[in-house]
Parts: sequence; C-alpha cells; structure tokens
Amino acid sequence: MSRARQPPLVTGISPNEGISWTKVTIRGENLGTGPTDLIGLTICGHNCLLTAEWMSASKIVCRVGQAKNDKGDIIVTTKSGGKGTSTVSFKLLKPEKIGILDQSAVWVDEMNYYDMRTDRNKGIPPLSLRPANPLGIEIDKGRFPQKDLEALFPGMSADFTSENFSAAWYLIENHSTTSFDQLKMAVVNLKKQANKKNEGSLAYVKGGLSTFFEAQDALSAIHQKLEADGTEKVEGSMTQKLENVLNRASNTADTLFQEVLGRKDKADSTRNALNVLQRFKFLFNLPLNIERNIQKGDYDVVINDYEKAKSLFGKTEVQVFKKYYAEVETRIEALRELLLDKLLETPSTLHDQKRYIRYLSDLHAPGDPAWQCIGAQHQWILQLMHNCKESYVKEQKGSSVLHSPMLDLDSDVRPSPIGHLSQTASLKRGSSFQSGRDDAWRYKAPQQVVFVEKLTKLVVSQLPNFWKLWISYVNGSLFSETAEKSGQMERSKKNARQRQNDFKKMIQEVMHSLVKLIRGALLPFSLREGESRQYGGWETKSELSGQWLTHVIQTVRLSYESLTALEIPNDMLQIIQDLILDLRVHCIIVTLQHTAEDIKRLAEKEDWVVDNEGLTSLPSQFEQCIIHALQSLKTVLDCKPGEASVFQQQKTQEDVCQLSIGIMQVFIDCLEQLSTKPDGDIDTAHLSVDVSSPDLFGSIHEDSSLSSEQRLLITLSNCRYLERHTFLNIAEHFEKHGFQGVEKITQVSMESLKELDQRLFEMYIEFKADPIVGSLEPGIYAGYFDWKDCLVPAGVRNYLKEALVNIIAVHAEVFTISKDLVPRVMSRVVEAVSEELSRLMQCVSSFSKNGALQARLEICALRDTVAIYLTPESKLLEELLNKFKSSMHLQLTCFQASSSAMMKT
Repeated sequence: MSRARQPPLVTGISPNEGISWTKVTIRGENLGTGPTDLIGLTICGHNCLLTAEWMSASKIVCRVGQAKNDKGDIIVTTKSGGKGTSTVSFKLLKPEKIGILDQSAVWVDEMNYYDMRTDRNKGIPPLSLRPANPLGIEIDKGRFPQKDLEALFPGMSADFTSENFSAAWYLIENHSTTSFDQLKMAVVNLKKQANKKNEGSLAYVKGGLSTFFEAQDALSAIHQKLEADGTEKVEGSMTQKLENVLNRASNTADTLFQEVLGRKDKADSTRNALNVLQRFKFLFNLPLNIERNIQKGDYDVVINDYEKAKSLFGKTEVQVFKKYYAEVETRIEALRELLLDKLLETPSTLHDQKRYIRYLSDLHAPGDPAWQCIGAQHQWILQLMHNCKESYVKEQKGSSVLHSPMLDLDSDVRPSPIGHLSQTASLKRGSSFQSGRDDAWRYKAPQQVVFVEKLTKLVVSQLPNFWKLWISYVNGSLFSETAEKSGQMERSKKNARQRQNDFKKMIQEVMHSLVKLIRGALLPFSLREGESRQYGGWETKSELSGQWLTHVIQTVRLSYESLTALEIPNDMLQIIQDLILDLRVHCIIVTLQHTAEDIKRLAEKEDWVVDNEGLTSLPSQFEQCIIHALQSLKTVLDCKPGEASVFQQQKTQEDVCQLSIGIMQVFIDCLEQLSTKPDGDIDTAHLSVDVSSPDLFGSIHEDSSLSSEQRLLITLSNCRYLERHTFLNIAEHFEKHGFQGVEKITQVSMESLKELDQRLFEMYIEFKADPIVGSLEPGIYAGYFDWKDCLVPAGVRNYLKEALVNIIAVHAEVFTISKDLVPRVMSRVVEAVSEELSRLMQCVSSFSKNGALQARLEICALRDTVAIYLTPESKLLEELLNKFKSSMHLQLTCFQASSSAMMKT
C-alpha cells in the first residue's frame, strides 16, 4: 500500500499584504497533485478557489477576495492530503481612493470623481481638481495603521478634495519621514501654485495690451474726426462706415477661422468619443471577451465580468449602454444553455458537476440545475445497467457484443477476481469425484457470473458520486463551501427537503433494478411473469454450480458493504439483503443437489481394494464428498453483519433436511447396486488383500474375479463402518455447519442403512448356509443308515465332517474380507446347521441303543466344535447348567468320587 500524502503546508505568500483582488503567489509543500486535487483555498476566511490557478505542488497563484478579516491564515485543502495549515498570514488593506491619472491594477469607477466637484469649481476641468502631488515633493508612505489614523482623526479624511480634509492626517500618512527643509520647500511650492492662479487674469490682460492700444487709438481718431466736423451727417456716415468695417472684419474672420473652428469641433467630438470609449471600453469589449473566454473555458472570468457589468449597467438609461448590455445578456443566456448541456452530459465527474452547478447558480439560471443533474444521473445509471444486461445476453446467445462507450467507465480496470478463481480453484462439482470430461470449461466463467460482477462494479462506481451529489445538494455545499452564499444554500436546503421523497424513490429504483437484473440472471423463477422479459432473457442450458454461486454471493456482499459505507439508510438496502438470502438458500440447494449427483457416480469409482479392516475406499470417498460440499458452503452459511440465518424459514429447513436425507439414501442405493450387480456388469476390478492380513486359505488371488458372495461381504463390512463411524462423523459436520434436523437425518439414514445391511446379510446367509443345511439329511442317511438298526459307533460320520469343512470355508472367506464379520456370519450359519440337525433328529421315530449313542456323539461333536459361535439361546442354556452345577457343587461331589472309584477298579 502507498503511504498517505501529508496535509498541505503554506510557508510563504507574496505579497503578504494588499487590498481586495490583489494577485498573490502562494508557496508551500504538498499543495496538491494537480488542478483536480485542489478542492479548497481560503485567505483571511474568504474562498479564493474560483480564482486559484494550480502551478505545481509547491506553488499556487490566485486573487484575494473581499474578506471581512483584516488579517488571517492561508488554508489549502486537497483531496489527497485534506485540510492544511499555514505558517504565514496575509494582511488585507483597505483600498485607497485612486486618482484619475494614477496607475491601478483594478478597474476604477471614474463617475465617482465627477460627483466630488462643488459648484464653485464647475468651470474648472476635472483633471485640475486633484493634482497627484500638491506639495511638489517626494511622497513617502508611512506605516501607520489605518485604524489608528481613523481613531486619531474621527470624521476627518486625508483626501484633499474632501470637505473634511485634515492636513495633519495627510502629512502623517504621506510625509511622516520628510525632513523639515523639504517641508519648507513644499510651502514655497504651495505659494507658487497660489500665485499662479492669482496672476492668471493679469497675465491674460498683459498678453492683449497691443491689441488694446490699437483699438484705443482707432477710437480716439474717430472721436477727433467727429469733433472737427461737428455735424450729424459726418457722425452718421462714420457710424455707417464703422458698422461696415466691423461687418467686413467679422465676415473675414469667419472665412479665415471657419475651417479651423470646424476641425476643432470635430477634434473635440472625436476626443469626447474616445474618452467615452476609453472609460467604458469594459462594456463595449465585453461581448467579444465573453465569447473568447467561453471558447477557452474560462467561465470564472466570464461570470466575474458579467457580475461587474450587471452592477454597473444593469439599470442604466443610456441607450448605447442598454444596447451593449443586451448583447451581454444574449451571450450569457447562450452560456447558461451551454453549461446546462455540459451538466446533463454523461458520463461526468462529481467535480465537474459541482463546478457547472456553481456556474449556473452564479449566472442565476432558471429552474433548479442541481436537481436536473441528479435526475439525469439517475436515468444514466439505470440505462447503464440495462445496457450491461443486454450486451451480455447477446454475447451468451452468440451475437457479437456491440461495443458501447457507456460501459467503458474507466480504462484502468483492476484484475477481476474471476480470473483468480478460475486459475486457483477447481470448478468441477465434487472435485476429484467428478468423472473425466473436458477441462477447458473450468477456465471460462459463465456469462451470468461475469455479468453480475460487471453490474455490481458499475453500480458501486456510479452510485457513490450520485449519493455525494445529493448530500452536497442537501447541505448546500454545491454553491459554496465557506457558507458565503447563505441565500442560495438556504434555498437549496429547502428544495432538498421538498424532494427528499423523490430522491428516495430514485435510490429504491436503482436498488430494485440491480436486484431484479441479478435475479433474472441467477434466480429467474423468483421474478414475476411480467418482469421476466425486462430483466431476464438468459439461456439456462445448465444451472450454475455451487462454486460460481458462492463467488456471486461474495461479489454481492462486497457491493452491499460498499453501499453501506456511503451511509445509505438500511431500509433502502434491505432488498439487497433479501437477494443475498435467496442466493444463499439457492446455493445450498444447488450444492446439495450436485453433491447427490456426485455421490451417485461413486459406484463407478469402486475399486474393491480392501484394507486391513475389510473396507474399500468408498465410505471414505463418500465422507470426503460430503465434507467438501459443506466446506464449500461455509462462507454461504456464515452470516455477515445484518444478514439472517439461511435456516430461519421452516420451508428451507425442510428442503435442506430432505436433500440431506436424499444424499444419504443415494449412497445407500449405491451400495445396494454394487452388492447386487450381476457378474457380467462388473468392471474388471479385482479384490486385493493387504499384505499384513494373512491369506490362510489362498482362496482369493489378485487375478481372481470377485464373486457375488465376496461383494456382499465387502458391502456388509462397509455398511458396518458407515453405521459406526461415517454417518456419525457426517452428523457432526452437519451440526458444525448449523444444519437443522440433524437427528432426523441421522435416524432416517441409519434405519435405511440397517435395512440394507439386514437384506444383504440374509442374502449372504442364504447363499452360504442353505447348501450346508441341504447336505445334512442326505449325508445322515447315506448307505441306507437306520437309527433303529445300526452298529456300535466307531466315530463321527463323514456327513458331519463335510458340513464342518464347509463351515470352515465360510469362516475362511469371511475372515479374509473382515475379521469383525466372522462372529455374526458364523453364528447364523452354525444356528442354521444346528436347527436343521435338531429337526432331523426330532423326525426319527425311535433310536436303538447304538443309534442313540451315535446321535449323541454327532450332536456333541458339533456342539464342541462350534461352541464359540453358540447362539444366545444356547449360551443361556450353558449359563443355566453352570449355575446348576455351581449351586449343587457339594451334592454333586459324591457322583464325582464314585466315578473315580469306578475308574480305579
């Protein structure tokens, strides 16, 4: 795992003070991995993210906003490192009034300076109102805090054009370090400026003295002429001449200066027009600038310019301004439509969606763009899910899958767990118990499994952004992360409260579509009749194995955990829990069914190789098959947080119990089939005996085929082991894995096994005891033997010896297979022979003395020979006789003594 990145740290800012909209350069460490990683930037508490330009991990350039605090930290927030810290601070200065001729980096509203003129200055040009340096000496700005100066001179101002001008404040602010000699020079400069203003009218008079004297001489000559003539005629003629001269002079002047004055008026008009263009070039150039910035994607600049234009010219009455402002509004409307189209365009990242929503909010777009975006994302997710299903259904049916760009959600797809599963786990049902078949299918996952993995990955990748978009809409962070747009945030919260139920329905629709699409692929029988066409359509040639269903359950569980981490309410995700429960139950049923099929095929794998205990590998294979199936179900049976037990429903308990009983019964039927199979149906399997078990009689060799009696004995030995060990072990594994009704499973299985054991045992006894019993009667009466007329007994006759030899052969056969079966088989064989001999003796009408003695001899010989295999009834008789002898031991001693005396004589 890669180590988490450190939080951002700001170590420097240049400049470290300035007014609002000052461009600053921020330097530090871990300032983000890219522009998209930068999600927050505040200076003095103001959000500066809109103007931020990420340059590198150690440098960011932005403009300071209109913060309320005069000094504060610089906080950078990134996705990779979170919220950072700052070792430096920025001081926000109050903006100074800027003169018309002063250089400035920001736009200045020049209209304000015309309002400062008083009535007495109406004839003076505006540029003369505020000289840049009235004292005529070098200005040295002091470092006195503005607040201190305001407190020291309350109600006053350092602006010399203000009515409340304070000379002391002006000197402290601009000449705090100026020497006394320089201040003297400033006084001289002020006096010179005052003298120039006073001498202005006198200089005007001095400049026109020559003209004045010429006019005065002309008037004097005219006056003298009038006095010399002394007549009214002369006066009238002279007056007329004077008027004519003046008119000619005026006409000549007009002719001479008309062109000059016309050029002057035109120049004044052009100059005024240029001044207007220069002063209001922001508005005139704004439509073109908006188009250029839109093409470059600088939407922040467009919005800032639009807000400035709206504040300056939104309510103007000037027709020219109205015309250009209308052009601005037209382009802003086109921008709104463009941003809305980009907002509703899919796919898009959450960062871009938030950005476009904020742009539209700043542009006062009609309607609710955030809710429109949420609705578009909802439809997009649903469309993705259905397109995913359709593509895999077509691929399963053999059609070429149409490449849809909507399915390519990301290029760096991580390795699928299916590949790991197919390469590391055997997908054959029953593993080593499966009959040989093509192994190529093990490395290809079924389409339904790949579809479920793709579908869940799609939902898990898309739904978090969808949910986060809604959360941002609810808390108002779509519009501002610093709560600076409280009005928009409150409206957003109000709209979110009204649309909460609608969004809940959207989430539920996505969850229902996800669950139904998975059900259509894996549990089509659980869909209603009308839903099969919309959510189904899969070809179910063969049912998925338990291993693939287990993988699907794990995939759905991981998806549920991912959705739970988003803090989505549990009631919206309950439908996924229901799906997981149904998949778990279905996986258990399918696994047990496939296990029954595997066990049915175990008969083909019986090799009849017997170990020391008379067992073949069949019971062990059966037990391992059951254990393997239960182990494969361990993750399915285990309950994750919030999941219910698969056995909580009574029907599930009954189905699982019946399937378990069916598995046991299948194996019992397999045993019966093996024991009763005709010789012609038996494969070329041979019986081999362990080298440690003695083959006393050599009746069974490695190259001899098994007889039906031998198969019965081997099956009986297996049944005995199953009853005493295997079935009990399996019951423990059932209980260990939480199965219900284990007692019933064990009881029914044991009863069925005992019935099979008894049937096979009776069949074997019939095979072995009947020939021996049938040979007794012909042997007794061989040679026309007669109990009434017979010779003195010379020994045990051959028929009994032959019967004992046959019994010994049975003993040898049973002993070779299983020593533990010898008492059971021999007891029944001896009982059958004894009963037959007893019946034959009872049929004799009478015995001669020699006949009785012969009968007594043969009965005692049989009894003494097979005494160890006496039946319980015979043992009871022996016990009673011994009890009698023990109780009358004293009385019976006399018979023993008499017997000794007779022997001596």
